[in-house]
Amino acid sequence: MTLFVTLLLGLMLVILGLAMGWSWWAWSASGPLLLIAAFATHRMLSPKRAEMPRDVLSAPDLPLPETERQEHRIMHVALPSSVADYDFSFSATVRWTLLDAPDDAPWINAAGLAVEAVLERARSVTAQQPPNRSSLARHQLDGALATMRVDASGRVMAMAHSVELDLPEHDRERLTRLSNVRKDEDVWEHERNYERSKRAYLGEDVLKDTGSAVVWWLSRNEEEVEGAVDRIGVFAQLSAAARNESVAPQFEHMVYQPRDRSAEGEPGDTPLTSNDPVGAETGDEAEPPFPTDSVLACFGISPDDPDRDLFAARLADVARAHGKHHAEAALRSCISDDGDDGNGEGHGPEKPTEDGYEGG
Repeated sequence: MTLFVTLLLGLMLVILGLAMGWSWWAWSASGPLLLIAAFATHRMLSPKRAEMPRDVLSAPDLPLPETERQEHRIMHVALPSSVADYDFSFSATVRWTLLDAPDDAPWINAAGLAVEAVLERARSVTAQQPPNRSSLARHQLDGALATMRVDASGRVMAMAHSVELDLPEHDRERLTRLSNVRKDEDVWEHERNYERSKRAYLGEDVLKDTGSAVVWWLSRNEEEVEGAVDRIGVFAQLSAAARNESVAPQFEHMVYQPRDRSAEGEPGDTPLTSNDPVGAETGDEAEPPFPTDSVLACFGISPDDPDRDLFAARLADVARAHGKHHAEAALRSCISDDGDDGNGEGHGPEKPTEDGYEGG
């Protein structure tokens, strides 16, 4: 290659000299220039001297050895939550790698240092989470422990994967019950506040006095003015009762006064009818459902008639047959003890027949 370049360069110089008409001194100077160019070409094209023996260079390059990493699985480690006495159960696979250390550095348990570093990082996360948020805390731990970090001693780098975080079943059930109780308590507290507010509104505003009650009723029934007038007495009683006071004097004539029916014979009392039960208690002795003597007198039976008890017994049987028990009881109550046995058969000489009575 050096010879070829030298010949090529010499031909170019000859062509250039002939074309330009060089003088003899130019031709003599081109000779050394051609030699210098040949020498430089030889130096440039010659291979460089190898720094290592050829037998070493012939061996293929080997890949660098990977940094040795080791793993250790930890199971069911208790980690604190933000609530006392409620601990998470933590499981994970800890991975670590050793760092360079001085020659005089002490021997270490790399697994112990790595596990301690991972647990310290996990504890700082779980201590901020409530126990009922174990799923959220697990995902946060996945991110917090996913990178290699140097431990406090500076001898290992540690991380964790396959993280598991749970709350024990009995603690989960207990938290669920407490949550339900708190929810019920909140609902009860709101209902109590609502009831208290409603009582205050009715007692201190609506029923503050009779006028306020009337105005409140009119605001809800704007078209019933006459109805409001009719209810003034009721409103007066309600407002007075709400304040534990008596009705104002100007409204006393509007207050409804129920009639006293405890005394017998007063005008306006409703008399007992044949449908009223005998012996119903009204405060005094009950009246008979109807005047028995008057009924017997309609049939020509006087109080001293010897057939009175027998006739009353017969009427009582008829009343019983028709379901008129009140009339039956009244008729039997007027029968003398020695006049009838309650079955319509008297102790006298007379006996009933199909067509009437026999004997005296």
